[in-house]
Amino acid sequence: MNFVTPNKEEINPFLQLLLLLFYAVAGAFVFGLLAVVIVLMIYGLGMVSNLDLLMSGDPKYIDGLKIIQIFSSIGTFILPPLALAWTERRKVNVFYSFRKPQFLLVSLVVIIMIASMPFMEWTVLINQKMVLPDFLKGVEQWMKEKEEAAMKLTIALITVRSNLDFVVNLVMIALLPAIGEELMFRGGVQRSLTKAFNSPHLAIWLTAIIFSAIHVQFYGFIPRMLLGAGFGYLYFYSGSLWYAMIAHFINNAYAVCAAFYMQKHNMPLDKADEPIGFPWYGYLISAIITIALFKFFKDNAERERKLD
Repeated sequence: MNFVTPNKEEINPFLQLLLLLFYAVAGAFVFGLLAVVIVLMIYGLGMVSNLDLLMSGDPKYIDGLKIIQIFSSIGTFILPPLALAWTERRKVNVFYSFRKPQFLLVSLVVIIMIASMPFMEWTVLINQKMVLPDFLKGVEQWMKEKEEAAMKLTIALITVRSNLDFVVNLVMIALLPAIGEELMFRGGVQRSLTKAFNSPHLAIWLTAIIFSAIHVQFYGFIPRMLLGAGFGYLYFYSGSLWYAMIAHFINNAYAVCAAFYMQKHNMPLDKADEPIGFPWYGYLISAIITIALFKFFKDNAERERKLD
């Protein structure tokens, strides 16, 4: 494919967002269809009228569910932003800015993810205490049912029967979402919103809200939104999508590894979301250290960019 010069004027950012949405819908349809065909080849044509069994969490159909999950990640999140870059006739690494990662900044990303864990636990606890007004009790009940269904499905997906399952889970839950969701949301949505509103901070937070909402898990909305904003600022400060991808991978890989550890030690996976229980000042110290580390990351990222 021949690309024009990087200085070519881009199409309207709102049109970019519409194209992203179109590509995502098309990708989800095509790759969803491919996944269903593969599942039918594995389980037989009788599954056509029983595709809901894949979502039931039955261990017999977990492999099929994982195939659908993997194909969905590729079609819905990875290919659409790539297609947008190709539509703009730009190289992907230039369009989304894949500047070479620096050891110091990668190290800071790792430390930030570790240091922020107590604070993120606090946001989870706050979010889980959410209570809607009486006239919205029906909505609240629906939200709780969605949350329970999502938890059941998550437990089914992260259940490990072999070391190969663990590797597949790392790819499915950590690697592909880290690549795809960061390409789509930070690289695609945040980038276009920044151009549309000429306000990086507004773009970061709008993208974080969309990122959290798209998961349709209401009792984890706040922590996921803050995670999205954190990834957004890593991208904004560094000018490289690598750091957001690395942070996203660390966050998801930790959950996969924790689940693997729990199963190896015969601990029930439904206890995985139980808080460690830090004292109030532990949450406060975590928040202060996290903010300070982001400032340190910003200063060093700016220094690295000036040296390039």
